[in-house]
This record gives sequence, structure tokens and C-alpha cells, in this order.
Amino acid sequence: MTASTSRPRRVAKLPPRERILDAAEELFQSEGIRRVGVQAIAERAETTKMAIYRHFETKDALVMEWLRIVAADYQGAFDRVEARHPGRPREQILGLARFIADGLPSISHRGCPFINSIAELPDRSHPARQVIETHKAHQTRSLVGMCTEAGLRDPAQAAAAITFVLEGAQVSAHNGSIDQAGDHLMRIVEGILTQHGSSPDAPPASPEDS
Repeated sequence: MTASTSRPRRVAKLPPRERILDAAEELFQSEGIRRVGVQAIAERAETTKMAIYRHFETKDALVMEWLRIVAADYQGAFDRVEARHPGRPREQILGLARFIADGLPSISHRGCPFINSIAELPDRSHPARQVIETHKAHQTRSLVGMCTEAGLRDPAQAAAAITFVLEGAQVSAHNGSIDQAGDHLMRIVEGILTQHGSSPDAPPASPEDS
């Protein structure tokens, strides 16, 4: 989700709608949703406000589409981790933790787009806020499923603990409160798996055991 360093040449090659989304992403990430106006997005995208409104009825619609793309990018990364470790739920969980840990240096500069956006969207009925909550709920269900397949005792509780760690690591990386947050993240997730009964050789739980 990091902006390209050769952005002027990139912008010139993008279709108008993608150019607008690219500019919106960069500005929302660096300055926040509320501080960025449509005119600023138009200037960054090398287009006009009228052109933006041809593609997006309102600024809120643009924010919602940007967050949909962010959610899809995250889900795609999670899907790749699952595919990389078929039938190995413990390794899938550790892969998700490693994905977040590896992304912490970027988050330390720009923050998590979901956490940043929620802070600016206190109304839970806001369509963009609902995109985030739907995405997070889907990830929670996936993580509970992995914990179940890994044979963990109380999969929902284990998934909740892992989620707390993943979310907390991103906040800590952003505010600089903990050094080497990625290393701490991996050790804590490994500890949760051990505490709840998972080991490298633990077989997945069978349907008869649930």
C-alpha cells in the first residue's frame, strides 16, 4: 500500500478512475480522510472535481471504494498464506502473524489504514465504516476456523487473543511504544498456540471431536 516513488509517470499511465483512487489512497493515508478535500484529490490525480464526481457520487463513496480495495488487498495476502500451507492450520496462523509483522515498518510511518479510518469514522452506520467491520468480521471467522482445524482448546478464545495481538502490534508500531514489535508479535502468537494446545505435530481436529 506504499505510494510509488515514480508517481508522476505512473499517474499518466493509469485510467481516470484508477488515477483518482491512487491519489485518494496516498492522501488519505498521509493526511487523513477528513482533512483531504475532493479538490486536493483532483489536483493529485491530475483531473477535475467534476471528473471525480462522474466516477464517485460523493466523497464518502470514494472513501468506501478505497477501503474495499484495501480490504481486498489484505484478504488476498491472507488467502496466499493459506494456500502456501494447505492442511497446516498452525503454519497458516503463524503465516498470518508473519505477514502482519513484516508490514509493521510501513505501518510505523503511515499507520494501519483501517485503524486510522475508524478513528475518523465514529458513526458505525457510515458505509465506509461498515466495509471495515465486515472485513474484520470475515477475518475473525477465518481465524476461528484455523484455530478449530489446528485442534486448539476454545478456538474462539484463541482467535480473540491472536486478534488482540495482531491489532495491538500495529498500534504499537505506529506510536513507537515498543521496539522490535514484529519479534514480540511472533513470540506471543507462538505462545498462544502453545497455551491453547497446538504444537508443530498436532493434527487438525476431526469433525467427530468438535
